[in-house]
Amino acid sequence: MNAASDHAAAVAAYLQQHETKGLLRFITCGSVDDGKSTLIGRLLHDTKLLFDDQLAALEKDSVRHGTQNGEIDFALLVDGLAAEREQGITIDVAYRYFSTDRRKFIVADCPGHEQYTRNMATGASTAELAVVLVDARKGLLTQTRRHSYIVSLLGIRHVLLAVNKMDLVGYDEGVFDDIVAGYRELAAQLGIPNVQPIPLSALKGDNMLERSPAMPWYDGPTLLEYLESVDTSRAAGTAALRMPVQWVCRPNQNFRGFAGTIAAGTVAPGDPVVVLPSGRRSTVARIVTADGDLPRAHAGQPVVLTLADEVDISRGDVIAAGDAPAEVADQFAAHLLWMSDAPLLPGRPYWLKIGARTVSAQVTEIKHKVDVNTQAHLAAKHLDLNEVAYCNLGLDQPIPFEAYADNRTLGAFVLIDRQTNATVGAGTLDFALRRAANIHWQHLEVSKAARARAKGQTARCLWFTGLSGAGKSTIANLVEKRLLALGYHTYLLDGDNVRHGLNQDLGFTDADRVENVRRVGEVAKLMADAGLIVLCAFISPFRAERRMVRDMLPDGEFIEVFVDTPLDEAERRDAKGLYRKARAGQLANFTGIDSPYEEPEQAEIRIDTTQMSPEEAADLVTRALLD
Repeated sequence: MNAASDHAAAVAAYLQQHETKGLLRFITCGSVDDGKSTLIGRLLHDTKLLFDDQLAALEKDSVRHGTQNGEIDFALLVDGLAAEREQGITIDVAYRYFSTDRRKFIVADCPGHEQYTRNMATGASTAELAVVLVDARKGLLTQTRRHSYIVSLLGIRHVLLAVNKMDLVGYDEGVFDDIVAGYRELAAQLGIPNVQPIPLSALKGDNMLERSPAMPWYDGPTLLEYLESVDTSRAAGTAALRMPVQWVCRPNQNFRGFAGTIAAGTVAPGDPVVVLPSGRRSTVARIVTADGDLPRAHAGQPVVLTLADEVDISRGDVIAAGDAPAEVADQFAAHLLWMSDAPLLPGRPYWLKIGARTVSAQVTEIKHKVDVNTQAHLAAKHLDLNEVAYCNLGLDQPIPFEAYADNRTLGAFVLIDRQTNATVGAGTLDFALRRAANIHWQHLEVSKAARARAKGQTARCLWFTGLSGAGKSTIANLVEKRLLALGYHTYLLDGDNVRHGLNQDLGFTDADRVENVRRVGEVAKLMADAGLIVLCAFISPFRAERRMVRDMLPDGEFIEVFVDTPLDEAERRDAKGLYRKARAGQLANFTGIDSPYEEPEQAEIRIDTTQMSPEEAADLVTRALLD
């Protein structure tokens, strides 16, 4: 009985010790074939964390897929995708969990190919330490520098520089010292404060768990010793309470709580708090958890807070310390990593997701993009896949935030394509632009409704879109004449006319087309606010920008008119000779020839100009507007 009790106590003690061990999240990154997967596989193997069947499967797979001439290929423990095994590379981020007597670990094995840089950024977003591998034969490569830049961008302050494959350079100390000197210079440029270099051979096991007799000149820690002992904690300081609300908990009419994970600071019942961005104030009544109420909660704990007052709080709001609230702004300077095959175009609307809040946003200006090799600042009008830039962001509503360097939760964001819902970018907030706090809406006594009522009409925006030569301007002119004859107050904005003044500085690249429509949309919004019926005749080739203008106006105020003319018919008309020039290569970025036109998916009015005359089309639009 005593033996059984002792055994149960020992098991309980072991489980308790395991639960209280610290957790380290880290990534392995670097260039292709630097040995990232091999390092993790060797670590799992040598720490005795493989079951017999896993080991047997590894030996069998090493014969079939391995790259070590029949010897155990440790990389196969991590590279699980068929394409990864066939090509001998890592494609997706692979997460592995393991533990030792001193610590628990979650490691993300990140791909080395440039085309998968976005996958690497995903793995790094939650890491506290980066293991940057360098092939001793090749030294620092472009992807080493790119990954190190992203490591610094995402606020990882500890780097283990693993100079791998030392066995292939004869364990030469000089090779190791040269690589370390180069990387320390790079780390200083990037602001990475803590670098621990370790020479090793992941394949042979040198300096992985035990010091290698082949490198007596190295007296630093082994890989595992460093991972078990490194202190990645950040100074607690006097961080104030920050808790983004993930869910409003209302199980019955007698309870209303706000669930979330505390991102910074501490909280106790009775503490004054402020809800952002609304600014409403209250005090904490209870801290509720599944195990009962708490007297105090700390950063990292998931809790449900109840407040002393009935305060309107929604998902995405932030509960902050009443005496030290977070900033609230709608314009920011930010670092951005572009993750989409389609380029980033300033002015194009995207969804921005920060914590649990999603708002509409656009990059208003690219200040510069960064050459990851030299950290040089380069001029740019757009961003391509895997490029990094420093830019200004504009949001459609203010949000509570903190600089990413101070708070990862309130400073990190992703950009989402509004058409496909794909994540296209990830970034970090640096600071709010001063104009965000200094410019406010001025209250006006005369409203849009009053202006429209004085004219005896309802404000509308008729947006004519279609290919060049489709007949947009012709039909819009006829519609305006009919409306004017009926006594309505109108104004026609024509694509060619605005380029003589308002948009004379813009060309016809995709980026300039986006900005062209954005500016016209803002003008149309002002004219609608004046109570006018504004007609806009623009090619406006991209759905995203037409959607942007629609979203500027109240529901029902924007009417999309698709002037549907087949390309061959528009080219046959070619009144201005533009198609002929485009076909001859004399006119670049011409819609329908070497620049795309995205047809409306749900236009309010569709005009088939092959079946309808301009006069009939104008009658159709006028009737639809006035009915």
